[in-house]
Amino acid sequence: MIVVTGATGRLGRLVVDGLLESVPADHVVAAVRNPGKAADLAARGVKIKEADYERPETLKGVFAPGDTVLFISGDAVGRRLGQHRAVVDAARAAEVARIVYTSVLHADTTPLALAADHRGTEEHIRASGIPFTFLRNGFYTEVYAASVLQGVEHGVIFGAAGEGRVAGAARADFAAAAVAVLTREEDGDKIYELSGDTAWSLPELAAEVSAATGRPVVYQDLPHADYRQALIDAGLPEPAATMYADIDLDIVRGALSPTPGELSALIGRPTTPLRESVAAILREA
Repeated sequence: MIVVTGATGRLGRLVVDGLLESVPADHVVAAVRNPGKAADLAARGVKIKEADYERPETLKGVFAPGDTVLFISGDAVGRRLGQHRAVVDAARAAEVARIVYTSVLHADTTPLALAADHRGTEEHIRASGIPFTFLRNGFYTEVYAASVLQGVEHGVIFGAAGEGRVAGAARADFAAAAVAVLTREEDGDKIYELSGDTAWSLPELAAEVSAATGRPVVYQDLPHADYRQALIDAGLPEPAATMYADIDLDIVRGALSPTPGELSALIGRPTTPLRESVAAILREA
């Protein structure tokens, strides 16, 4: 069986959709926090199992010997390491064949603060002895959806990243990479550093929004402290505002700019260009 945790999330659903193009539905397990939200997947023949990272007792019985598990990382930054360890421990106890974990680009060396949980999870997976594949994902272009819509509404995209570059790719690109790995034999432990083919800056993002809408949209660079405060004023909790502002500093340092080409090689096509991602964000708004 192929087990996808977090299968009703935005990445998980794309992965399940991709799997169902080549894998019988009864060979796919959607492990989800709320089974009621997976009714549509059940209707397609996918097996549904409850798996709440916050409640380790729900993880028993989710995995079985020989399973391949796509372990999609949780979103509780700063407290998810304990959750992740519980998932890995349950997979080890079940004697799964492989665990495929969605990590972060260059998890072992990146200065990104959000990478600490990923580093700890990778270490726990290594220590478990389970054969593994680490999908070290860069930024989804969709992370900037709110910025795109802000640009449309106000004509300005704010940040503190200067001319720093982001090798973003569409979430669908990263999902396709997961499907590729899950549906083929992997020999030994593998690590993939995944990012878009082309790195772009926030001024270039603003220019693409302007081109797509026919409205003037510019990027305004702010000092780190001012940007952090602007995020707080916009309603973000202080820890989240600090994290996002710090990410812009890491972008300036080049933490998200590498373009090794491993993502496009894995999915067998170029990654989605920024212009197409902006157009998709605007269509879905």
